[in-house]
Amino acid sequence: MKKGAILLLIAVLVAACWHTARGQAGPFRITVFVSILPQSYFLERIGGDRVRVEVLVGEGQSPHTYEPTPKQMARLNEARALFLIGVGFEKGLMKKIGRSHRSLVIVETQKGVPYRYLAGQDHRNDGHGHGNDRAGKRAGTPDPHIWMSPKLVQIQARNIHDALCRLDPAHKQQYAMNLKAFLDELDRVDARIARSLAPVRGQKMYVFHPAFGYFADAYGLVQVPIEIEGKEPGARQLADLIDRARADGVRVIFVQPQFSGNSASVVAKAIGGTVIPINPLSKEYLANLENIASAVEQGLR
Repeated sequence: MKKGAILLLIAVLVAACWHTARGQAGPFRITVFVSILPQSYFLERIGGDRVRVEVLVGEGQSPHTYEPTPKQMARLNEARALFLIGVGFEKGLMKKIGRSHRSLVIVETQKGVPYRYLAGQDHRNDGHGHGNDRAGKRAGTPDPHIWMSPKLVQIQARNIHDALCRLDPAHKQQYAMNLKAFLDELDRVDARIARSLAPVRGQKMYVFHPAFGYFADAYGLVQVPIEIEGKEPGARQLADLIDRARADGVRVIFVQPQFSGNSASVVAKAIGGTVIPINPLSKEYLANLENIASAVEQGLR
């Protein structure tokens, strides 16, 4: 009997180790990676206690300058899945993963999302030296900041749900319930933000980095970026932008903590305005989205 009990114990331990090696955080949780912090919120809302989420781009880091660490590459080898969202560094990451992470399931959560396009910054036919961001929806490169609209997050959430059901079919019902609760809350937050921003609808939202185009489109605003193709504007471009901001009656420039935004401060000082920080990369997605809406409403009214 003792020998049988020992053999049974060994079998259980081996099985547990196998599950851990295959991306299980212990016998019950699936280890997955996401690209940015807002995604970790999405995964935790839908996956609940079934998932353990690790984030590639951490607090205070920018997806535009991110490089994976050797430790993260090793951890990816132990994970079950990597949930992409379409940010720029992912292409390089996928090349590095290559054949060394064959068992890693790749999930494109951006699948089915209708992209807007970042306008070129020197359009001569729009009446402005810096181009209207809304006017360039079909000109330029796809805007990767697709998490800045609750409606688009609902598309991503369904993709996450479907992937989790494939990875862990025994808990489909739990994932479905969590998805519904999350979709419902996204609708409620979207409605509250729409009401709060109704008084400033149609106004221009001057931002340093163009991360808020989907947010602006969703609530009837116009994003005007200071940054030009990922770079600070030159002296002439900055002077043109200051003239335009004065003509538009702008008093606030929105910046995000991942960028220095020195030129934003220059513009704000020149127009007698202020700089207001808003963060598109906070983990607490819904609360942060409402905080952004509040800052925008107060800044534009």
